[in-house]
Amino acid sequence: MKQNALKISLKFYNIISFKRSLIFCSTIMTSPMYRFPDGFFNDVPMKSSEDEFFSKFGDMFDKMADIGDSSTKWTSATIIVCSITITVVVLRWMMKKEQTLITTYPPLLTTNTNTNTNTVSPISDQHIAVNMPPVQPVVSFSQILEDTMERFLKDVARERPIRFSRQDINELTHNLSSFLGAGGYGNVYKGMFPNGVTIAVKVLKDKHSDKKIQEQFMAEVGTLGRTHHANLVRLYGFCFDPTMRALVYEYMENGSLDKLLFDRNKLVPWQKLSQIAIGIAKGLAYLHEDCEQKIIHYDIKPGNVLLDSNLNPKVADFGLARLCNKESNGESSQACMTAHVGTPGYVAPECYDKLTRVTNKCDVYSFGLLLLEIIGRRRNFNPNESIDGKEILVTWTWKLYQKGKLSKLFLECGIDGENIQEAERMLMVVFLCVHHDPNKRPSMSNVVKMLEGEKDINAPSNPFDYEESSVESEEKSNATSEIELAS
Repeated sequence: MKQNALKISLKFYNIISFKRSLIFCSTIMTSPMYRFPDGFFNDVPMKSSEDEFFSKFGDMFDKMADIGDSSTKWTSATIIVCSITITVVVLRWMMKKEQTLITTYPPLLTTNTNTNTNTVSPISDQHIAVNMPPVQPVVSFSQILEDTMERFLKDVARERPIRFSRQDINELTHNLSSFLGAGGYGNVYKGMFPNGVTIAVKVLKDKHSDKKIQEQFMAEVGTLGRTHHANLVRLYGFCFDPTMRALVYEYMENGSLDKLLFDRNKLVPWQKLSQIAIGIAKGLAYLHEDCEQKIIHYDIKPGNVLLDSNLNPKVADFGLARLCNKESNGESSQACMTAHVGTPGYVAPECYDKLTRVTNKCDVYSFGLLLLEIIGRRRNFNPNESIDGKEILVTWTWKLYQKGKLSKLFLECGIDGENIQEAERMLMVVFLCVHHDPNKRPSMSNVVKMLEGEKDINAPSNPFDYEESSVESEEKSNATSEIELAS
């Protein structure tokens, strides 16, 4: 493109002799009468139209014609100026047509060999720029509060537990100033995220062994860290610091279920109690059947069920929980037991037998006792109820069922009217869940269907027949011994 423009210009320059052109140009440059008008090129910007250029040159030529003495000089000047003008116009037109842009190059960053600092040097220098690796920023707690708050909320939304430092825990709980309660492995404190979400922070402590703290911590994070269900308490994060082991949960406004059940001053509608029972069953069914890796809780009881502001239940306290493998028959999950676990009074019978391989049916047994306590609004074992054999609620209820006198239980529990039929269905589920044989207990998914009325319930067999058979065998052995002694 530029070569074509130069060729056009040369054709104009060749019209006149080269020598005369030089003489005329030197005359114009040295003589004031042939000088271009002041401000001529300043008045005409590069972006002006070609008509403005020719208008300016026309005015200039008129002035030059008035003062010029020689026709030869006038002709030479006209040819030179016109050739220059036409060249500029042609170049501008061709550049616009081709949309040519003039590229500018920034200075390169090069490394000075004499110093350790980076300096800016021109392109002419022969040093080659070296790319330095980016420096990873250090995220402080103030950045969590401000710059990284959005990333923090996204991590929580993905159900990924966040790791906090000891300083973070102190900031969130105002140095553990709001005490909520104490458990077997530590104290619970109230806190708040920067976005206003209230949290509960459990600081793990054990007077006897740090190993128990490690096991509790690993069980909680290893199970709740991979689960998310409406009826399971949510684990936001944890702190694993040499001086602190803490777990950060969602805050449950109404505390644990036992405080609601065993306080007669708190009136709870029967329908709400039924919804609580179904919610707990759904949470356990998720752990047993819907998790990618099945989980056995091992410690189901009212104290480990929390209630939110709407009395919706959430299973909590996974300190004894274990991940387990799926059995080959696909019906239940099992795990190896190295010691007795759980709370006495809620532990399934097979958990005391070292030769028996424990399955998720131990949670079904514990749920059966929990369901009975929801119906009766009293603990399964109450030494103050020794009259008429009511000390153990589950055995007394079974005897009433055998005699057809469940109405006596409903009367004491304040269940009447249309709620009696639902209470009877719940009691049938209780008898199925607390059966001494784990293989005869239903799965938690079937428990949910029976509680919701979607599945028929067969008449339960005696859940305590192992006790009767053991008593009979003991009496037979005693009678045999007496006969041998008599002979």
